[in-house]
Amino acid sequence: MLKNTNLTNEREQLILKNTNLTNEREQLILKNTNLTNEREQLMLKKTNLTNEREQLMLKNTNLTNEREQLKWDKNDLEKCLGKVDGWIYYQCHFYYMSTEMRSWTESRRYCTERGADLIIINNREEQEFVKNISGYDAFWIGLTDIEVEGSWKWVDNSTLTSGFWWHWYPSYSDYSNCALSYSSGWFDDSCYGTFKWICETSTSQIVS
Repeated sequence: MLKNTNLTNEREQLILKNTNLTNEREQLILKNTNLTNEREQLMLKKTNLTNEREQLMLKNTNLTNEREQLKWDKNDLEKCLGKVDGWIYYQCHFYYMSTEMRSWTESRRYCTERGADLIIINNREEQEFVKNISGYDAFWIGLTDIEVEGSWKWVDNSTLTSGFWWHWYPSYSDYSNCALSYSSGWFDDSCYGTFKWICETSTSQIVS
């Protein structure tokens, strides 16, 4: 009887040990799974950090190249500015103000022969710039309604959308088809009249 009891106890002990071992095994499997997941997460983070590092290195390289290009552009611009005697540089454009007087057509011819054209005034800031450099003299600008009376167009064939006309101008006269810029604003006059003029170009191909 005692022997049978001992065997039963041993059996229960073995069952308990087996249960504990099974639990430990499951715990180890769970830990292993967690470690595997953590490892994969770390590898993913490492990959992301590597990609971010490469992106930052690429951006840094691009910025360095842009910086060097800007240095070259600056040097080229300074050289160019030193060669274009009589021209004024302002916001990526060159402007030439004449000291002699010609008709609108002759003034434009002077500009085009030098890789430029009569000035196109795009906004108030540029208008203020023109006003500041021209003083109280009137200058031909690249605006005319010679093709269709009242339909003002710039020399690049774009239509005038807003202007800086002086008081009652434009006059809508059949004989006043070309525009001038004056300190107080624009006015129109006969294209055959003789005035000073302003050339403009955005390139460095200026022929002196």
